[in-house]
Amino acid sequence: MRAAARRLGQQLGRRGTALVLLGTGKMCFGVGYLLTPDANPRGLELLTDRADIRWWASLWVACGAVTFCSAWLRVGRDWAGFIAALIPPFFWGAAFLWAAVTGDFPRGIAVFGWFATSHVGMILWAASVPEYEMPHLARGERP
Repeated sequence: MRAAARRLGQQLGRRGTALVLLGTGKMCFGVGYLLTPDANPRGLELLTDRADIRWWASLWVACGAVTFCSAWLRVGRDWAGFIAALIPPFFWGAAFLWAAVTGDFPRGIAVFGWFATSHVGMILWAASVPEYEMPHLARGERP
């Protein structure tokens, strides 16, 4: 089991591991809202006035799936995963900021800050991480 985990880590590398974690988290977050949708989530009225919360939850799941699947692409081709990872927290963060600015949900400024740092900021940082781990060469391939 440990050897399999090590091989998977080597195959994914640093960026791929970040994409797997981000994608899995986004899918779990979206599924949570799909299974038990809040009819009127406070602070998200900017979004829920345009589409049902299930639609926004489905966006989390879809973007999470793209993010997760992008983990197995080569560095440089994994960009779609990082962009997909940014989409849901960008919209939700903007909705919470708007709710705070308009006074509808004053706590929205804190939630916006959380989305901006722990989601958007971390995704942008992970996208900029270079992949230093080189694949191991077989004995016959060594220089």
